[in-house]
Amino acid sequence: MNGFERRARQIKGKIKETTLNMLSTSSMKEIRIADIARKAGVSQVTIYNYFGSKEALIREIFLEFMESILDEFEAVVTGEAALKEKIEFIILQKKKNSHSFHPSVIAELMENDSEVRVMVQKNYEERSLPLVVELLTKSKANGEISNDISIDTVMLYLNMLYESSHRMLESIQYEEDQEKLIEEMVQVFFYGICGPQTQK
Repeated sequence: MNGFERRARQIKGKIKETTLNMLSTSSMKEIRIADIARKAGVSQVTIYNYFGSKEALIREIFLEFMESILDEFEAVVTGEAALKEKIEFIILQKKKNSHSFHPSVIAELMENDSEVRVMVQKNYEERSLPLVVELLTKSKANGEISNDISIDTVMLYLNMLYESSHRMLESIQYEEDQEKLIEEMVQVFFYGICGPQTQK
């Protein structure tokens, strides 16, 4: 990589980092190219030259973010940690991701950008879903999941927990309370409300 390419890469990175920070607190409609340029310390022309449009810039940021999240998810799911630790990671990842974008951003992208819709669906079908199935199948094989419970049922329950976890965590203000809630959610996932001492 020569000096020009390195400089271009740095500028693009700065623009994307600035835009991602703005997307955590603002909707797509509220963000203007002029604001991105000012905060990134570049001209509006530079942004248009590199990305073509605001929509293309945000699409690229979102797809790169989604790819990094999937890579992180795959590393944990296929790693050596116990199932409890992996479930805890899934809950925490949902909470972390919910803070990366303003609540309206993902909805706007899914509604208005067909490329994003296709990629999200493709990643779900080709990466996320197979990883979860692999995780649960291996966990059942090594005795971490009861033989009396089907993989489909566990997936349904896990999806319910995943979808609601960030809303529950948002209701807890202090970090220590969040950690306690996560621990209790994982306990309920594995043992129900009666706890492990009653399991036979």
